[in-house]
Amino acid sequence: MEIIAIEKKTLDAMEEKFGQFVSRMDDVCFRHNKKISPWLDNADVCRMLNISKRTLQTYRDNGTIPYTQINHKMFYKPKDVDKVLKRLRNQNQPINK
Repeated sequence: MEIIAIEKKTLDAMEEKFGQFVSRMDDVCFRHNKKISPWLDNADVCRMLNISKRTLQTYRDNGTIPYTQINHKMFYKPKDVDKVLKRLRNQNQPINK
C-alpha cells in the first residue's frame, strides 16, 4: 500500500470541493425527481373519477382521456385526469334559470 502525504490546507480544499460537488449532485437529482410526476393506473383513475372500468375504457376509446400503454397496462398523467375531472364536474352542475 502506498502512503501519500499532503498538506492540511490541500486536504481542506479537497474536502470543500467535494462538498460542493455533492451539493450540486443533490440539486440535480432532486430537481429531476420533482419534474417527474407519478403516473396513475386504471384503478387510480376509476377511483378519482368515480367511474367503472368500462366507462374508463369508453373514455379511452373516444379520446376523452389520453393514456399511455406499456405492455398491457394503461397509464395516465395526473394533469390529464384532473382536466377530465373538472370537465365532469362542470357537466354535473345544475343550471340555474
